[in-house]
Formats: sequence, C-alpha cells, structure tokens
Amino acid sequence: MHNSAVVSEVGERARRRIARRIVPFLFISYVIAYLDRVNVGYAALEMKNALGFSDDVFGRGAGIFFIGYFLLEIPGALLVERWSARRWFARIMISWGLITVLTAFIRNQWDFYGARVLLGAAEAGFFPGIIVYLTHWFRYEDRAKAVAGFMTAIALSNVFGSPLAGWLLGVNWFGIEGWRWLFIVEGIPAVVLGVVTLAYLTDWPHQARWLPEDERRWIIEELEREKQAKKAVRNYTVWQAFRKRDVILLALLYFLAVAGHYGFILWQPTILKRASGLPNFTITILASLPFLAGAVAMVLNGWHSDKTGERRWHAALPLFICAAAFLANLGTGSHLWMTVALFMLVGAALHAYLPCFWALPTITLSESAAAASIGLINSVGNLGGFAGPFIVGYLSSRTHSFNGGLFCLLSALFLAGVLVLLLRVHRRPAVL
Repeated sequence: MHNSAVVSEVGERARRRIARRIVPFLFISYVIAYLDRVNVGYAALEMKNALGFSDDVFGRGAGIFFIGYFLLEIPGALLVERWSARRWFARIMISWGLITVLTAFIRNQWDFYGARVLLGAAEAGFFPGIIVYLTHWFRYEDRAKAVAGFMTAIALSNVFGSPLAGWLLGVNWFGIEGWRWLFIVEGIPAVVLGVVTLAYLTDWPHQARWLPEDERRWIIEELEREKQAKKAVRNYTVWQAFRKRDVILLALLYFLAVAGHYGFILWQPTILKRASGLPNFTITILASLPFLAGAVAMVLNGWHSDKTGERRWHAALPLFICAAAFLANLGTGSHLWMTVALFMLVGAALHAYLPCFWALPTITLSESAAAASIGLINSVGNLGGFAGPFIVGYLSSRTHSFNGGLFCLLSALFLAGVLVLLLRVHRRPAVL
C-alpha cells in the first residue's frame, strides 16, 4: 500500500509538471501557426477587391495551401519520431513565418496561389508532429486532455486574431494597405518562436533535466508499459498500418471533416459580410464567437472522453450536431442573428470532436507505425482543406449563393460522423 501511494503521488507530480511545461508552449505555437494559415479568410474582406479576385479564385487559392501541405506530412511525422521534434518544429516555424510575411507582397492570383502552396509545404508536418510528440510525454489516459489543451489554439487563435485582423484591415501605414500588414504582423512571431523552440523543447523524457529523477523514471516506465501492451496485441509495421482498415477509415473521415471545417472558417467572414453589410471590424468580432464556443466545447468534450474512456461517440456526435446546425442555417434566409447563433453551434461542434478523434490512431499503433499513420491521416485528410473552400467558392461564383456550398459541407460532416461509428475501437477503462 505504501509503495502504491508513493507511485501515485509521484505520477500526479509528473503529470502536472509535464503538462505545465509542454502544453502551454505547444498552445502558443499552434495559435501562431493557425493564425498564419487562416488569416487569409479575414484578409479576403479587402484583398479580393484590391486584387480583383472572384469567389472562385479566392476559394481555389485559400484551399491550395493543402496541396503543398499534403506532400510533406508523412515524412514530417516520422522525423519527430526518429530524429528531433524541437529541430523539426523550429525549421517549420521559421520558414512558415518568412513565407507569411512575403505573402503581403503578392500582386495577382498566381502570386497568391504560389504563396499558399509554399506556406502549406513549410507548415507540413507540424500538426501530426505534435500529435506524435505528445505520445512521448502523455499516457493514453491523459492524451485527449493534452490534445484538447493545445488544440484549443485552433479556436482561441481566431478569438484573439479576429479583432486584430479587423483592426489591421483599417490601417494604412507607410502607404501599405491593411490586409498586407495583416500578413506581416502575424508572420514575424513565428520566426521568433522558432528560435525559442530550439532552447525550450525536450525531445524525450530521458533527456528532461527539468524533471526530478523519480518523475522522469515514472513517465518512462508508464510509456514503456503502454508500448509493450500494444505489442502484445500486434506490432504493426508502417506499411501494414497503411493497409489497416481503421487507418483508411480515419483518413477518409478526416478528409470529409476537414472539408467542412475549412469550408466554414475561411468563408465565414465573407458570408457574414454579405448577409449584413456591417463594417469589417464588427464582422471580425462576430466571426470570433464560434471559435470562443469551440474552445469551451473542445476542452469539455476532451475531458469527458478521458473520464469515461469512450472515444467514438465523443467524436461522432459533434459532427452530427454540426451538420444539423448547417441544415438549420439553410432555412434562416438572411436573418443575421440566427445565422450567428447557428454558426456558434457549428464552431462548438467543429472543435469538440478533434481531441477525441486524434486519440484514436494511438490506441493500437505504436512508434513509427503510429507516427506514419498519423501523418497519412493528416495529409490525406487535409486535402479536404482544399476541397471545402474550393467547392464553396466555385458554387458561389456560379449560383450567387452560399447555400449550395453549405449543403455540401453539411453532407461531408454527416458522412464523417457515420464513418467514426464504423471504426473498430475498443473502449478503454475510465480514469478514476
């Protein structure tokens, strides 16, 4: 009993110390990454008119980011597992920050396309690398909370970034338009943080001088025990993992979910602007509300999933709710406040499924197989980030309405929820 109590007390200390050290830094990093990925949605309020872009051109350019992103996802995740997370993350941050700044100087649609492809290639490997990196530090029982902790950055980056974007769109410093300053101001912090990453992050627990010896030994032993348990079930190789039924299903459903996600967030400011005609700053404030709801929903859903040990319904139900909210929105017409309320529900549901979804690939796969599978799921899935914005822009240009595009998004999200329920995932014991 005494030894059990000591281990429990050491484990609690280790869990708290690791979470305080790693999750806030990853959160800040992903806030900056996400701002640089989606600030184009806010820049579009002025950039489209300034450069003469149609909805079709903007939708294609916004989504083409994911073509470059697709190419380097799997190698990026493997480098975190086999080389160095901190070096890989630093390279990513510095390069994407510089490319974001250079995006401020585009002059035509081809510059726009090129900058978005380069930005996607620069950022590739960051998100799946973080998911893999968390498996170096957090047990399965703690992983959804850890994922939710850093992934709230997706929601909160827009909560913080929307008012900043609205303010920057109104400036004209040194004769440079506000939408160009938006890219400059939001690109520089990534370069600075990339340098800091080299000194701050630690690749593996055995290298962590900031952990006391007993805590370091505890987390190493816990993760080794989890690793051996996975091997007892079956130790998949990278290529076997790629052919595994659930890996293919995860990649397909993530493609559908991401199509809905980016189709919504990159077009939301424009949809609200056309529905209301309100000033840009007011639009950016309204556009931030769904992400505020998303931050709360993500943490609560991740916490409840870890508490109960259940993953599938915690991922599927938010996707069904999101599809239902989009469907309801199609019947609201031009009623602004009803649209805002339903978009808040969409934002909450779009973010709530994420931590539970990303806990799924690490349940049965270990080491390089899990790393490569996460890279595959994220790279194939993120091609939906091209499909969603493109479809909305294409249909809007031809029908002069967003309804057709929104119907496509809700269909994709509903089907993604169905595919989650087809996964063969065993329920883990609840954390008491």
